[in-house]
Amino acid sequence: MKLTRFAAYSTSLALAGVLALTGAGAAGAAQQTQGVDYVALGDSYSSGVGAGSYDGSSCKRSSKAYPALWAAKNTPTTFAFAACSGARTGDVTSGQLGSLSSATDLVSITVGGNDAGFSDVMTTCVLQGEAACVRRVNQARAYVDATLPGQLDSVYNGIRAKAPAARVVVLGYPRFYKINGTCSVGLSEKSRTAINGAADYLNTATAKRAADHGFTFAGVAAAFSGHEICTPTPWLHSLNWGNIGESYHPTAAGQSGGYLPVMNSAA
Repeated sequence: MKLTRFAAYSTSLALAGVLALTGAGAAGAAQQTQGVDYVALGDSYSSGVGAGSYDGSSCKRSSKAYPALWAAKNTPTTFAFAACSGARTGDVTSGQLGSLSSATDLVSITVGGNDAGFSDVMTTCVLQGEAACVRRVNQARAYVDATLPGQLDSVYNGIRAKAPAARVVVLGYPRFYKINGTCSVGLSEKSRTAINGAADYLNTATAKRAADHGFTFAGVAAAFSGHEICTPTPWLHSLNWGNIGESYHPTAAGQSGGYLPVMNSAA
């Protein structure tokens, strides 16, 4: 049975005092650190679509995704990688929460982009031009206002019910484009600006719901700044007709350089 967080903290203080009196080194104290049971939930931004090195499942979980990288670095006692490509809020509540338990210490999640129509927004913007793009973005923003908060509440309530003591880190989505950047073809700057604004809008709504549930929201827009599409070193795939599924998802560098440091700080 695990110690409660307060008991574990008290025990560590007592141990520190004994070590100081006996002259034991810091390395010995580190060996007493309590293990962490970590569960990674969510959609393709957490499963690692776009990063390569997939596990062969339809969920396209990547060993280069931030949850796997965090687990490799921190060696948690247990690690359950439940995130799945294409997941919506309902998919998380119906198919991923079984990985949680009262023993779970840490949970990470990205979710909401698919509910808001991320894929359809990008398809519309690429194929139907600027006016249609802006209309579709506005529809997505209306969905974020009217419907998404309740869906996020269902996910967050489910997480808390299954893992009542866990620290929950809700990660956001990056802005896709550097405005007035290096792109000479493709979407108009108005379309790119509308898409970036929609990402910010989704992140703001998600952060509010996370905070209301006592969870930590960890934005990644700043971490991706300078590495958006239309920069010399993008950490996001642009439109890829040869592999549509990876379009507009983080590369391996986006997972390790963008998402992982944010997860490290939040966890």
